[in-house]
Amino acid sequence: MASTKVMCNNSNQCENITSVFVNLAHNNFTNMTGENGPDLVSSLLVEFIKGIGRLFYIVKPSESSYENDKDVPNYFYNSWPYFLLFMIIENILLWIERKPTARLNDSITSLAHGLFQQCGKLLFRSSESYLYFYIYNRFRLLDLPWDSPITWYLAAIGVDFCYYWVHRACHEVHILWAQHQVHHSSEDYNLAVGLRQSVLQGWCGFAFYLPLALIIPPSQFVTHQYFNLLYQFWIHTETVKTLGPLEWIFNTPNHHRVHHGSNIYCLDTNYGGVLIIWDRIFGTFAAEREDEEIVYGLVYNQPSFNPLHLQIFYTRYVMEKFQTMNSWKHKLAAIFYGPSWQPGKPRLGLEEDKVKVTKREKFNVKIPLWCNIYLLIHFAVMVYGFHQLASIHLSLSPMTVLTFVIYIIASLTNIGLLFENHKFAPIYEVLRCMILVTAVQRMKFPDIDGSTLIVAEVFFLISGVFWFLKSIRILDITSTTKKE
Repeated sequence: MASTKVMCNNSNQCENITSVFVNLAHNNFTNMTGENGPDLVSSLLVEFIKGIGRLFYIVKPSESSYENDKDVPNYFYNSWPYFLLFMIIENILLWIERKPTARLNDSITSLAHGLFQQCGKLLFRSSESYLYFYIYNRFRLLDLPWDSPITWYLAAIGVDFCYYWVHRACHEVHILWAQHQVHHSSEDYNLAVGLRQSVLQGWCGFAFYLPLALIIPPSQFVTHQYFNLLYQFWIHTETVKTLGPLEWIFNTPNHHRVHHGSNIYCLDTNYGGVLIIWDRIFGTFAAEREDEEIVYGLVYNQPSFNPLHLQIFYTRYVMEKFQTMNSWKHKLAAIFYGPSWQPGKPRLGLEEDKVKVTKREKFNVKIPLWCNIYLLIHFAVMVYGFHQLASIHLSLSPMTVLTFVIYIIASLTNIGLLFENHKFAPIYEVLRCMILVTAVQRMKFPDIDGSTLIVAEVFFLISGVFWFLKSIRILDITSTTKKE
């Protein structure tokens, strides 16, 4: 959270200083450029420092309070450059420490899930928050000033408290776990995993935040949902071991590593978002054990680099469990009780029924270096395409947005299939590339430079021809599937 103190000068004029980052941004860099204010370089540096500060909830309340919820910037979307920067730094640190760096296939799969979630937001257009706005407008108990620091801090604590219960429910309610398991599906633990989310994650927990609508203005609610989520990005790393006394109050990489473990002592623990005190209060806290290596991934692992499969496979399992039950009581329990529940057992199952997960080999498919480069480039193109769509989606019809979203999701899915060397992936890739070429030739893209479109058309045409030759066995990719 932001920490505030008051500083006064000789003229008895005082100002609130929220953090070192903000003070540095507002004073030092301005002074470097004289009385005329910061130049372009220092202005960019100011914004860069503020952007990093937002990842750590180091934010000035006066600069992040808005009267209208529609005025709140999409802090999460705007933070993607920082996500990528931090991932690069993480891997540099791992390389220096001679530890395994992030695997390209797993990392791109994680980032693909992040794009899945953001594509869902383009379609839903914040409709999952509609009921919050409705309750606030009709039934609020207080009219807290939207620009008050007290309102800001109340919203921060309230959102984090509600998040604890959202997160806990996502582990203890089977149908909610079917969505949240996406976040736990990686066998690695790194910053990219912080972006691995379900398309429906926002819908899983909206009801838990509704009590806040009685007092917290919607703009503050939306703002702190962003900041709460941003904070949780950087705690997905093994490069930070401990933060000393801060471990008692805040959620940290140390605590969150435990939450992601499949070891028995890790299960159903450390649900906090920003603050770990909720877990300490409600009895769900567990400390990391130095004598037991944490095993990441699901208890019943589903190794795959196909993001669409990982998004939906567990929901299919819940439906199958529902259908196998003989009574409606048990059918409903199969959906709303815990993932380990069985007829005749407690709501969350029995401790003795939990599976002891030990160190296991990671799913991996080795493909040639050039193929990894190809997939990385095409993934970058999809990121660029999503950025273009996100910038103009409000001016497009819902059906047009849906069409582009389907193409992006299909593209990310086939990138995953190519990482797995799936037998039908080359054919799908031919179709995907030819659809893009046809779209460039037949449709108008006024917001994209003409030379960029020509390059894209040629690149996708060459890609499509290559995979066509591969699909008819004129070319071949030698690959080996192995566990590591």
